Amino acid sequence: MNSFQPHITVATMVEQQGRLLLVREIANGREVINQPAGHVEAGERLVQAAFRETLEETAWRVTVRAFLGVYIFQPRPEAGVFHRYCFIAEPDTRDPAQRLDDGIVEALWLTPAEIEARMDDHRSPLVWQCVRDWQRGRSLPLELIYEHPWPLQQA
Repeated sequence: MNSFQPHITVATMVEQQGRLLLVREIANGREVINQPAGHVEAGERLVQAAFRETLEETAWRVTVRAFLGVYIFQPRPEAGVFHRYCFIAEPDTRDPAQRLDDGIVEALWLTPAEIEARMDDHRSPLVWQCVRDWQRGRSLPLELIYEHPWPLQQA
């Protein structure tokens, strides 16, 4: 019996005045930087997860406008495989009352050059790959993703 289960995650590229929204967080006992990102919850659509993770990790409400791509990463065989669905979003408003997720040190706005200069601090190689694809102008329509409606839960 195969027990393989991929980790389905989302990430969001949010740009404002030439800077991208990132988080400084603690992962595996180390301080790293990453796009706002996290796991998709049961019954949640990908765009909903991207919105939620961005809000929970940065206190920013965003409008998801486009799809950047799918990024697959296996850090080590025993760690499983991470499937990252990355989205492009615009910042709307910051909610000062929003408490940041555990492990998040702060949200910060960095230029692509500043992100590149901190390559050793990236949580994974996916951080820079997403920035590079965004810099190249990749932007795919959200309609590219089809999610079958979830069945209604009966109480």
